[in-house]
Amino acid sequence: MGIGKSKTDPCPLSLSWGRSHSVDMSQRHHKSDSKKSEEISLSNAAAHSNTAEMPTGEQEGAKGVEEMPEEEEEEEVFLKFVILHAEEDTDEALRVQNLLENDFGIKPGIIFAEMPCGRQHLQNLDDAVNGSAWTILLLTENFLRDTWCKFQFYTSLMNSVNRQHKYNSVIPMRPLNNPLPRERTPFALRTINALEEESRGFPTQVERIFQDSVYRIQQAIWKETRNMVQRQFIA
Repeated sequence: MGIGKSKTDPCPLSLSWGRSHSVDMSQRHHKSDSKKSEEISLSNAAAHSNTAEMPTGEQEGAKGVEEMPEEEEEEEVFLKFVILHAEEDTDEALRVQNLLENDFGIKPGIIFAEMPCGRQHLQNLDDAVNGSAWTILLLTENFLRDTWCKFQFYTSLMNSVNRQHKYNSVIPMRPLNNPLPRERTPFALRTINALEEESRGFPTQVERIFQDSVYRIQQAIWKETRNMVQRQFIA
C-alpha cells in the first residue's frame, strides 16, 4: 500500500610505500622522527592544559556533546487506512483523511500522494496496501479517467482475495465533492458496499467498518511477516 561503497585499502598507499624502504633509509630519518614525536607530545600536553583551564561548566558541556547518542530511526507504523485517489483529487483525499482522523478518531492514515518520493509507484502501492488495515478507493469523476487508478483498485481487490486477513479491507467511498455515480461505477466495485459521505448513515457505516479488533489482527500479522523477512535476510 520500493533502493556499493568501494572497500578502503587496509594499508594506505603512503604506509605501504614507506614499508618498502631499506633499513638505512629508516635510520636516516630516525632523528627527524624523534623530533616530530617530541613536538606531538608537547602539542598534546598543551591541549590538555587548555582543557584543564576551561571552566567546569564548559568542560561538562563539551563532554555532553561528545557523549550525545545518535538519534534512533523512527519505527515503521502500521497504518489504519490508506486512500487511493486520482491525482486531481489530492485535496479531496486530504479532506477525507482529516475527516476520518479528527472527527472519527481513526488514525493514523495516509493518502497515496504522501507516499515517499523517489520510489517506484508499484513499490509504493504495495507498501500502502500491505502497510495499512484498510484501503479506501476515492470514487470521483476523475477516478475512471486515470488508468493508474484502475490498476490500483484491481490490485487492491486481488490482494484482498488472495490474503485471508485482508478480506473486506477494500472500501470504496463516494465523497461529497464530485462523486462517481453508482451506474458508472465498475462492476467489481459495485459488489462492495461503498461508504456514502452524503448518506445519513455515514457515521454508522464508519463505526461498523473500522473496528479496532480487525486492525489489531492485521497489525499482528503484518509484524510477524516483517520479522520473518528480517530473520530470512539475516540468515
